[in-house]
Formats: sequence, C-alpha cells, structure tokens
Amino acid sequence: MTRKLIAMLALTFALSACESEPAENANANKPSAATTVTPAPASSPSQEISPAASSDLRTGDKVKVTVNGVTAQATIVSVDEKAGKVTVRVNGEKQDRTVAIADVVKQ
Repeated sequence: MTRKLIAMLALTFALSACESEPAENANANKPSAATTVTPAPASSPSQEISPAASSDLRTGDKVKVTVNGVTAQATIVSVDEKAGKVTVRVNGEKQDRTVAIADVVKQ
C-alpha cells in the first residue's frame, strides 16, 4: 500500500512538472500593449481613518473594542491619529492593548 502511495505521488509530481504554461502566459503572443486597451487598475480602499471618526475618541472614553474577533469593553488610554492606533485598557486586564482606530466603537 505504501509503495502504491509513493508511486502515485511521484507520478503526480512528474505530471505537474510537464504541464503547459499557465494561462497568464498564454497572452504572450498577442499584440503589444500599445495596440490593446488596458483597463485602469482598481483603487484599493484607503487605510486612513476620516478625521471626524478619530477626533471623537478621547483619553478616558469608554469604548467597545474588537480584539481577535471578540468585542470587549475598554477605556482609552491614548490616541495616535497619525498612526491610526488607539491604546486601550480592556476591563479586567492589567496590560494595555494597541488596536486600530477602526476596531474601536465609542459607547
């Protein structure tokens, strides 16, 4: 049984090495980019937080914060608007946590 499994794996690797070029390279023989229309790249969403959203957060505010997918109540220790980060102390914990402003909701 082990020999058959090893033989099948070896055959799989050999076949994958012999496959034709991926579809991305299939367009290599088409006319140059100067004659074809290329769509503009989609803009990625901005990571920056709007000033209105971040200016509402102040030291000492009670907030809800999402840490590792879990929402917990916390108090803001400091706000770094340039970095888009907030340092909070989660209720029941001794250490402060630094999280993204987007993960903080004012109560």
